[in-house]
Amino acid sequence: MKLYGYWRSSAAYRVRIALNLKQLDAEQISVHLVKNGGEQHSEDFVKLNPQHLVPALVDSDEHGEFCITQSLAIIEYLDERYVQAGLLPQKAKDRAVVRAMAQLIACEVHPLDNLRVLQYLVNEMDVNEDNKMKWYHHWIHIGFAALEAQIAQFGGKYSFGDSVTLADLCLVPQVYNARRFNVDLAAYPNIVRVDAALNELEAFKLAAPEAQHDAT
Repeated sequence: MKLYGYWRSSAAYRVRIALNLKQLDAEQISVHLVKNGGEQHSEDFVKLNPQHLVPALVDSDEHGEFCITQSLAIIEYLDERYVQAGLLPQKAKDRAVVRAMAQLIACEVHPLDNLRVLQYLVNEMDVNEDNKMKWYHHWIHIGFAALEAQIAQFGGKYSFGDSVTLADLCLVPQVYNARRFNVDLAAYPNIVRVDAALNELEAFKLAAPEAQHDAT
């Protein structure tokens, strides 16, 4: 397997955690999102992923190599093909709750605060740095308020009960980014507690941005 990613990409971070939990080896190929105007826009990478986004996972089967994009799709593919360390609960209703928690982050919060959106605000909408940060903090707080309530309802040691799930793979990278942009997390004790517990696990430590070969 090959994982095209970037050390600070939240979405690639999620996939690295999944690979580590399942003890799967993948060649890590760096796609620098800032240098040279963004390597995700290079001709070779766009052939791999027309969305100009990381991560992209290349795997193979009896028909040859194929590429999967979108972090949640990649993680669920890994979870279905490599069943060790399952990331979704057994009951259908519980799987739905976990997917909803994961999508709250991956589909609601993260896209609004992603690099290309922040760059568009500054470069095309002439938003200054202070207002860019207000935008970022606003959407984090909206999402984290809802996630905090969900963890209070469904959580245990982790986001959903006492086993690591897909929701946790989304939570930790988003908390990392929130701290990077100085978001006050005092109102979210459940999120902070779960994040601390998860970051004690080796799979999460090894996936951390600063632990990557392309960290700068």
